[in-house]
Amino acid sequence: MPDSGAGAPASTAALDRGGLLYAVGAYVLWGFLPVYFISLAPSGPFEVVAARIVFSLVFCAILITATRSWRRLAALFSDRRILFTMGLAGLLIYINWQTYVIATLSGHVVEAALGYFINPIVTVFLGVLVLRERLNVTQWVAVGISLAAVVVLAVGYGQPPWIALVLAFSFGTYGLIKKRVGPRVDAVSGLTLETAWLTPLALVQLAVVGATTGLTFGTVSGWHTALLIGSGIITAVPLLLFAAASRRLPLIALGFIQYFAPVIQFIVGVFILHEPMPPERWIGFALVWLALIVLSADLVRGARARRRSGR
Repeated sequence: MPDSGAGAPASTAALDRGGLLYAVGAYVLWGFLPVYFISLAPSGPFEVVAARIVFSLVFCAILITATRSWRRLAALFSDRRILFTMGLAGLLIYINWQTYVIATLSGHVVEAALGYFINPIVTVFLGVLVLRERLNVTQWVAVGISLAAVVVLAVGYGQPPWIALVLAFSFGTYGLIKKRVGPRVDAVSGLTLETAWLTPLALVQLAVVGATTGLTFGTVSGWHTALLIGSGIITAVPLLLFAAASRRLPLIALGFIQYFAPVIQFIVGVFILHEPMPPERWIGFALVWLALIVLSADLVRGARARRRSGR
């Protein structure tokens, strides 16, 4: 018995290290997505998103075949509630993807990064509006600071930061719906259902692009075609890594690691793509970061209090 007891901590530690690697891998890949999408030029944002949907569905079908999971997916098709819930989730993720790619290809990577910085605040806000959750004083302070940041950024941009707000609210609502579905839908099956719902829209989108500006798929180079096909893989792989991490790491750890993606996007936008950052934008971002620090400190304090009460 002493041997088994001594081995348990090592096994748990190894599991935690694995979860950490999965989470970092997912968010680093998401962070460098702007570079990937920019490399797809001269493809426009509507062709890119349509290709992303179609090839994500193809990649998921290959994964389901490899893991022999068709029966589990078929069971989800027989559940109307899950089926239509995933259709709504698909619509929200389509809005998120299309907005993000338009932002990336039109020189608004920094504003897109802002959307994912304020996403945790939006999640808290949706918890109050939809789930009727109650916030403590510290959480209200974080929400108040983030609202002040939006006002400052609106002044700086000359209008509300619509790209950031659409990204934050679409992804926040998407997360809320996915939370409602819970563990009944795994990552691959969920993405399969979402992209299956969106594929007819993607095909119409490709037809419209082909009839107007013209499709670039297969006309530029073999490398460009491979990158468009790979957009399905680059969509699915981070999601699978995240799903693996979420099973191994506590939620608070994932909450901190999620900042990897917008930090990388911000660095790409400011220091690689040289997007403008006048003083008022720096002030707005600083307020957002302050709100995140306040919210994170409250989460840490709450987690410690729960551990103490559990003991």
